[in-house]
Amino acid sequence: MQTTIFYGVALSLLLLSFIKDRQKTRRSLVKAWKSFQNILPQMLGMITSIGLLLALLSPAVISEVIGSSSGWWGVLLAAVIGSITLIPAFVAFPMAAILLENGAGYMQLSAFVSTLTMVGVITLPLEIRFFGKKFTILRNSLAFALSFVVAFVISKVVH
Repeated sequence: MQTTIFYGVALSLLLLSFIKDRQKTRRSLVKAWKSFQNILPQMLGMITSIGLLLALLSPAVISEVIGSSSGWWGVLLAAVIGSITLIPAFVAFPMAAILLENGAGYMQLSAFVSTLTMVGVITLPLEIRFFGKKFTILRNSLAFALSFVVAFVISKVVH
């Protein structure tokens, strides 16, 4: 029902915009379409990756490795995987939701998403080139440590 309401509101506002200024609305729709086309390959990659992940790993395995019962070892594993993986944030959140539905724990997923968005092992050489080695290592180390703080806070808030 909520989805229907959101679509109804969006369509109503689009119609209102079209009535007010047709040219501007058309330009906006063209821009939105181009943005969608730019995002589409990454979204398809995400959907494929998640599909493969869920096909290869059962909810029981996901729950055992990064589920609530995996504790801080699961948090550490999720943080390391998140640090190494290069996935855009808009892909990370839907992936985390699907992993949560399949048995992953809140604490583990918060560490995964935190490191995924804040730590960049793959991008280290580029970051070092622009910001210097000392700053890059300090920033990434602090971000990695902060992911454990985030995981701890989430564990207290959720339970």
